Amino acid sequence: MRIMLIDDDPRYRALLRHHISCAWPDVDLVSYNPRVRGPLTPGFLAQGYSVVLLDHEWKGGSGLDWLKDFHGREGFAPVIFLSAEDESADAVEARATGAFEVIGKAKIKHTKLNDAIKRAADEQAKAQSRWRMSAGAKMAQDFAGARLKEFRRIELIAKGSVSELFLAESATHGNVVVLKVTPAIRKESGVDQSMERFLQEFEILREIQHPNIVRIYDLGVTDDHLFLAMEHFARGDLRKRMSEGLTARQSLEYARDLAHALQAIHEVGIFHRDLKPGNVMLRDDGSIALIDFGLAKHVALKMEVTDKGLIFGTPHYMSPEQGHGKEIDARSDLYALGVMLFEMLTGKKPFDAENHMAILVHHAKAPIPKLPERLGPLQPLIDTLMAKDVADRPANADAAAKQIDAILVAQSAPEPAPTPTPAPAPAPAPAPAPAPAPAPALAPEPAPEPAPDSTSPPPAEPAA
Repeated sequence: MRIMLIDDDPRYRALLRHHISCAWPDVDLVSYNPRVRGPLTPGFLAQGYSVVLLDHEWKGGSGLDWLKDFHGREGFAPVIFLSAEDESADAVEARATGAFEVIGKAKIKHTKLNDAIKRAADEQAKAQSRWRMSAGAKMAQDFAGARLKEFRRIELIAKGSVSELFLAESATHGNVVVLKVTPAIRKESGVDQSMERFLQEFEILREIQHPNIVRIYDLGVTDDHLFLAMEHFARGDLRKRMSEGLTARQSLEYARDLAHALQAIHEVGIFHRDLKPGNVMLRDDGSIALIDFGLAKHVALKMEVTDKGLIFGTPHYMSPEQGHGKEIDARSDLYALGVMLFEMLTGKKPFDAENHMAILVHHAKAPIPKLPERLGPLQPLIDTLMAKDVADRPANADAAAKQIDAILVAQSAPEPAPTPTPAPAPAPAPAPAPAPAPAPALAPEPAPEPAPDSTSPPPAEPAA
């Protein structure tokens, strides 16, 4: 049994887990924090779940609003609404809105809760059995001509010359995934190159388990199609995040995490070759993940997927050697990382021109552009990552990550306390009045130097 629990209180989630596991020790209770992850993906029906438990409220959110949304999604799993009290106003409204059952949170009744879960699970099993036999299921399981029974199509994301991308719901994993589907084409001379790239992408990702690299759930083959099921990122890509504005620190943190991801793929002999903001995705928790290894090169591959001398990648982010079809190594990805960091910091690409060839020439010949004065302390990092000569770049991605980390640590260090402004010296006592008897007058003492103004701030430190 798999249950989705939508609630933001970890203590209450633990309490419910205790109650439910008494009846189903092996229950798969999937917690969904609405404050962190936001609304469920439009089109998601929770078909991979026996039941959904929905809290009545959380900071900034209303369970009743979510219940109304779910009720409008035809085929959504049964919802047990956790109201404030058994007969509170929200309980009455939840019943009227279509909740399968309503249970008050104030005092959970163990038997009532588990009985409701069992009835809901039975109802969901019957509903899913009916749906799988319907014409609608056959349509929803059609992905570019491939019948994939473990998935339900939500929408077509993109269509290319080689493959198509779909947003889909996985009954097996109970989540929204991205399905990449391509025809399984074979030529008389052997496997089609696009098919080889597709298989290579899976082989690459299967070797790597890293928090900053896309998760792969499944690879499948039908009679005439291949498909790859991978992680879905509801928050979009780094390009979208950059359009909202980034601080220097955020930019450095993203660059450091990307360096860690690059180190993970470089260690198994993979060069990405197409590092750019559109290939970096954001998870619900704000972390990033590197995607799209279709152009990646594995040094151990027996079959060359790209011909020597051909240029693959995105010109704005290509290293001088990659842009001119020369041999590359891991440090080519570090150059692209430097380009991305420059763009994150300034909001613009370091080189631009009217055509792609001119951009490639700039990468090879033009001086590395300067950061704004306020970001001047970061210029040495940009200069190192974007060095024209491969030998002048960091030795590997781990070295680049450590260099960025050192900058972040330095920025986090507390600033030294300002030097106290010295108090003004006391003024000398006035000279005594002259005696009435005639005598030479005392020469007046020079006026004292003006004391420093104690209200003036100390000189500003240069911006870091």
